[in-house]
Amino acid sequence: MAWRQHIPALASAAGIRQTSDAWDAVSDSLCDLDGWPIDEKAYADGKVKRDAAAWEHVEVFLDHGPEVLAGVRATAGGADYVEGPVSEDLRRLRGIDTTLERAGQIRLEWDQVLALMEGSMPGSREIYETRALEIRNSEGWHYADELSFQGSALARAADYLADRVDSDQPSQTERAQVALARSASGSRGVSPVSPPAPPMSNPPAPRRSR
Repeated sequence: MAWRQHIPALASAAGIRQTSDAWDAVSDSLCDLDGWPIDEKAYADGKVKRDAAAWEHVEVFLDHGPEVLAGVRATAGGADYVEGPVSEDLRRLRGIDTTLERAGQIRLEWDQVLALMEGSMPGSREIYETRALEIRNSEGWHYADELSFQGSALARAADYLADRVDSDQPSQTERAQVALARSASGSRGVSPVSPPAPPMSNPPAPRRSR
C-alpha cells in the first residue's frame, strides 16, 4: 500500500482546474464581444503564465500518478465501477494512461532539448531556454486540461479506496489474532507424553547361577 503516500501530492495537483478557472476569469476581460484579444501582449503573457502553472501540476501527476493509478486498480473491485461513491471517478480513469504517457513524452523531449543547450553561450542560452520552456508548457496545456478532470477523479478514488482498506485492517488483524489463539489452544489440548515409570524401590535379588 505504498501508493497511499502519494495521494496528498495528487490532491494538491488537482488544482489545475483552479488555474484554468482563474485564467478564464481574466481572459474574458482581455477580449472583445467576439472573443478576440483586445491587448494581444497581455493576452499572450497571461497564457504563458497559465501554461507554466498548469505544467507544474502535470509534473506532479507524472511523478506520482502511475503508482497511485496502479494501486487504485488493484484495490477497486468490479462492483466499485458499477455503483458506489467513486464509480463515476473510476470510469473517468479510462483515458488517463494515454494522457500520462503523452505528457511524459513531452517532458522527455524537452528535457533532451534543454540538455542540448548546455554548450550554448550564457546569454543566448537563457533566451533559448525560456522560449523552449514556453513551447513545452504550451504543448502540455492540452494534457493539463485533461488531467484537470482525470487527475481529480484519480485523487478522489484513491483517497476513498485507501480509507476503505484502512477500515478493513482491524478486522484482518482480529482474524489473525483469532487464528493464532486457536493454534495456541490446540497445542495446549494435546495430551502430554506419559513420563517413564519410576524404578521399583525393592528390586528382586539376582538369582545365583549354578
